[in-house]
Amino acid sequence: MDRKVKTAVILISVAIALLLLLNLFIGSVKIPFKEVVSILFNGESTKQSWEFIVLQSRLPQAITALLCGASLSAAGLILQTAFRNSLAGPDILGINGGAGLGVALVMLLFGGNLSAGNITIGGSLSIVMALILALSNKLRSSVMLLIAGIMISYLTSSAITLLNFFSTAEGVHSYTMWGMGNFGGVTLKQLPFFSTVSLIGIGIAILMIKPLNALLLGEHYAQNLGINIMRTRTMLLISTGILVATTTAFCGPISFIGLAVPHLARLILGTNNHKSLMPVTILMGITIALLCNLISALPGDKGLIPLNAITPFIGAPVILYVLLRGNNR
Repeated sequence: MDRKVKTAVILISVAIALLLLLNLFIGSVKIPFKEVVSILFNGESTKQSWEFIVLQSRLPQAITALLCGASLSAAGLILQTAFRNSLAGPDILGINGGAGLGVALVMLLFGGNLSAGNITIGGSLSIVMALILALSNKLRSSVMLLIAGIMISYLTSSAITLLNFFSTAEGVHSYTMWGMGNFGGVTLKQLPFFSTVSLIGIGIAILMIKPLNALLLGEHYAQNLGINIMRTRTMLLISTGILVATTTAFCGPISFIGLAVPHLARLILGTNNHKSLMPVTILMGITIALLCNLISALPGDKGLIPLNAITPFIGAPVILYVLLRGNNR
C-alpha cells in the first residue's frame, strides 16, 4: 500500500470515527452529552427513555448505516468492474426489485411488518437470485445478463404496482415510507443477523480483488491468467446479491451510494487497482452513509429526513463530474 493510499485510509478512518460518535450524540431528541457518555459506558441514565433512544435506536442505526455504506459501495464497485460500465449500480440486476417485491408482499398483501415477514422477503430474494444465477450460466455476454437483469426489474416493478393498486391506504403508506430509505429499519435484535450476512458479502467481495483486477483487462486476458470466468461471475453475483438484497430489504432502495462512491474513491486515489480501490471504496461508503444518517436527524423534533432526499445531493454531482470529465477526454 503506497503513501497516498495510506494517507487516504487514515483520514477516512478518522472521519468515520468522528461521524460514528456524532451519530450517537446527535438525534431528533436532545440528550445531554454527559448522559450519552454515561449510557454508552455505564448503561445508566437519569431517564430510562434516554437509555432506550441511545442503545435501542441510535446505536443500531449507526451500525446499520456503517454496514449499508460498506455493502452498497462494494457492490457498486463490483458491478462497474464486472460489466465494464461506469454507470452500473446495485439496482441494475433486479436485486433491488426482488427485495422490493418481498417487502411489498409483507406490507401490502399480508399487512405485516419486516420483522414478521423475513421468510417472505427471503423467499422473494432467493427466487430472484436463483433466476439471475441461472441466467448467468446461460448468457455468456455480460451485456445480455445486464439486459436480463433490467427485464427482471420491470417484472418485479409490475408486480409491486399491482400490489399497491389492490392494497389498503395504510399498506401503501408503509411501503412508500420504506421506499424513501431509512437506516432505522434494523432493530437491536435483528442486528446480529444483519451484521453477519453483510460481513459475509463484504468478505466475498474482498476475496475477489484479484479476479476483479484481471477483469479490468477483459475476459479473454483474464482467462489467459488462469481466471475461471464463469466461477468468478457467479461469486461476484452472489456477493452483490447478498450485499444489495440485505441492505434493500431492511433499509429500502438507497440511491447513489453504490453508484457514486466507487467513482469518488477513484478520484481520490487516481487508480483502478482494486487492491487499493476496494478498501478505500468501502471506507468511503461508510463515511457517506454515516454523514447522510447524521444529516437526516438535523431537523430535530420535526422528524427524520428520508435518506433518498439526501443521497442525490452527494451522489449526483459526482456522477455529473465523471460524465463531463469523460466527455472532455
